[in-house]
Amino acid sequence: MPGQARMRRSEDFRRTVRHGVRAGRRTVVVHALRPAPVTDSESSSDHAVPGSSGPLVGFVVSKAVGSAVWRNRVRRRLRHLARPQLERLDRSTLVVVRALPPAATAGVDLGNDFEAAWGAALAKLDRTGQPHRRRVLGAP
Repeated sequence: MPGQARMRRSEDFRRTVRHGVRAGRRTVVVHALRPAPVTDSESSSDHAVPGSSGPLVGFVVSKAVGSAVWRNRVRRRLRHLARPQLERLDRSTLVVVRALPPAATAGVDLGNDFEAAWGAALAKLDRTGQPHRRRVLGAP
């Protein structure tokens, strides 16, 4: 996953989880948020993603998932699954992927659950009237 796509600020994690849409499966929960664009009259940084040139994705893997070895393994697998999805996201989108304890022992189910939860979260964003995909010239 490119470094500029990694969510690092705890404020971004907190805002995405509290104010974004959520879609969960047995092994993962995906939270997604598309903050409102900042206008010149708004001086608050509550809606802006400072220094961001693209979507941000963060991962939460708690100690309930297992030891440090298991948590890092799950995090690496989730990063690998999220990498190809980045190009589909609008540049202002924030996504938090939270691993649940069954993720440590999930085989193919982790990938299936991730894809289903990711798609469901982005579909919920679409229902709010905000597109999650970048428009490409000549694409339908």
